[in-house]
Amino acid sequence: MAKLMKTVTISCVIATIISILLYWKTANNICFSLAITFGTTSYHLLMRLVVGLILNKTMNNHADYNHPWFQLKPLENKFYQKLNVKQWKNKMPTYNPKIFSIKEHSLDEIAQAMCQSEIVHEIIVILSFLPLIASVWFDSFLVFLLTSTAAACFDMMFVIMQRYNRPRILKIINKQLTTHNKSKP
Repeated sequence: MAKLMKTVTISCVIATIISILLYWKTANNICFSLAITFGTTSYHLLMRLVVGLILNKTMNNHADYNHPWFQLKPLENKFYQKLNVKQWKNKMPTYNPKIFSIKEHSLDEIAQAMCQSEIVHEIIVILSFLPLIASVWFDSFLVFLLTSTAAACFDMMFVIMQRYNRPRILKIINKQLTTHNKSKP
């Protein structure tokens, strides 16, 4: 997935540059629309890669999953049931599946990576609305609002997935700790 995302991002950046150059040469409205479309798409893809890279370098998948921010709020489970998270969570793509592999990492490490992933996607949700500023120059507020909202909703799905799955991982960790402590003389 990582390679695909990087390839698509580079392709969108190239398409943005070509569309801008064509617009400057022809003043064609189609080229202008393509430049805005590819430019906005490039922003959303690049921003995701940069946010993920920065948090990976600064946190390195080490987060305190006991921090209050990562604890489920009282009505969250009911909300996730209404969203049928259990039905669609396994169909979502993962940027780097190795991070969540129980063959390569302990459950504790996976829980920490889940917290980092949640933070990454929460930041992306906020930054998804930055293109609204461009509507000042391009006079297309509704288009930027719709694309920003769609992008934010897409990333909220990953936040929800992490928040839905993490308590299940923590339950297994706690069960293992309890079993381990009981077996000590």
